[in-house]
Amino acid sequence: MSEPASPSPGVALVFAGGDPVPTSVVARLPEPELVIAADSGLEHAQALGQAVDLVVGDLDSVDPAALAEAEALGASVERHPAEKDATDLELALGAALGRGARHVTVIGGHGGRVDHFLANALLLASDTFAALDIDAWIGRAHVTVVRAQAELQGAPGSLCTLLAVGGPARGVTTHGLRYPLEHDDLLPGSTRGVSNLLAGSIATVALRAGTVLVVQPHALEG
Repeated sequence: MSEPASPSPGVALVFAGGDPVPTSVVARLPEPELVIAADSGLEHAQALGQAVDLVVGDLDSVDPAALAEAEALGASVERHPAEKDATDLELALGAALGRGARHVTVIGGHGGRVDHFLANALLLASDTFAALDIDAWIGRAHVTVVRAQAELQGAPGSLCTLLAVGGPARGVTTHGLRYPLEHDDLLPGSTRGVSNLLAGSIATVALRAGTVLVVQPHALEG
């Protein structure tokens, strides 16, 4: 019998609320040192068999029975007032950063209110969390925050969109995409990076300055 995988140092999983992602995401998740649930994200974590270390938020949408179960298994609870200046996901990312995480994978955050979804997507690229290497599984999509360089994986021919956020992305260079960029600039609001395609199963995106969100909308279908 093989030994269970050891947790990766500095890696945290953060479960957000909204619609759960498909159970097939489990095989794509790293082994974490820390698992944090943002409010009702606790139920998504439990559905995927993840033991939660910390539950964060105003706890207005989490199932009380799920919360009691998590506490009985040793989870800490950080309760915030409903009238607060940050979403539960932002509080969870802050908790991960404050506890020494360096890589964070977010799971969930799709469905429900469109303003929450847009805020969550932009939050991933916030300068507040520039010290974190962040990616997210949202529905069937995989989102990667690129501040310097990142490797992408997926089925050949699958969709891949590059979006500049927070300002211009300067000197963007790609390898392994059908429509390459070579030291090009992407501007916020531009659709130039929409609907690119992976030429093979691996690609890279690098940039000189700025931040790019790479969205692979059908990552769990390949």
